[in-house]
Amino acid sequence: MAGFMDWEFAEVMLQGYPGGRYCEDVPTDNTAPPNAFEDADAGEQAAPRTLRIAYVQGVTPGKWIRRWEERMPGVPLESFMSDDGAQTAAVRDGSADMAFVRLPIEREGLSVIPLYEEQPVVVAPKGHEISVFEEVALADLEQESFLDVAALGGPEATLQVVAAGAGLVVLPMSVARHFNVKDTVARRLTGAEGTEIALVWPADATDEIIEEFIGIVRGRTAQSSRQPSAQPVKEKKEPRPDRRGTGTKKAPKVAQRYAPNPDKGRGKGSRKKGKR
Repeated sequence: MAGFMDWEFAEVMLQGYPGGRYCEDVPTDNTAPPNAFEDADAGEQAAPRTLRIAYVQGVTPGKWIRRWEERMPGVPLESFMSDDGAQTAAVRDGSADMAFVRLPIEREGLSVIPLYEEQPVVVAPKGHEISVFEEVALADLEQESFLDVAALGGPEATLQVVAAGAGLVVLPMSVARHFNVKDTVARRLTGAEGTEIALVWPADATDEIIEEFIGIVRGRTAQSSRQPSAQPVKEKKEPRPDRRGTGTKKAPKVAQRYAPNPDKGRGKGSRKKGKR
């Protein structure tokens, strides 16, 4: 009787442990099972990729971003302005997938697509004689003093010096409009070498997302056959069932050799009857 009670008591005690295990099989701390965080990890891995775009001063990527949001709503796009002195740094260090840069640049390790040329302008202090013209030839400004943008720390700082009357500067029209420093005047400049905007990205990082953005920048429509998003999804065909059966194959019949047919090629009744 005592043995029966001991067994019944042990069975009741085991009901409080998972799977009816003994005490030594139950963890003593509150740590989660090994697979408790698999769902969370899977959710992080399934998070959509973000396309990161850098651009230099003077580039306005708003129209391309709007088209991207219309065509690719499932892929977020982030954009930020980069320093002119380190145009390619963002794509080389991985902080940006692609970048709009102003040529020339060091092209090693990068894919480069030139996009468009920028109109150069000459910026002078307000009241300068160039203000009476719509455009000015570079040859007519030989006696003027021009400022070095790189030496003065960039376009914005240089334009402040121009406003003070210390000299003139040649800039892309988009950059001059971007800063629009007070007490300066800008006029189109002829005879000067223009600048060019290009789209760059690491040469070993091309994928469908990058190809999609390239197509948008180049003006391809959403239905263009060159756009990855317009490619039809190939359905995987199921293998055809084997209807040949499982029986053993019959050996091919061996052709029998017959003597030449004497009647072959003759008409009906053409066979000569021999003597009996």
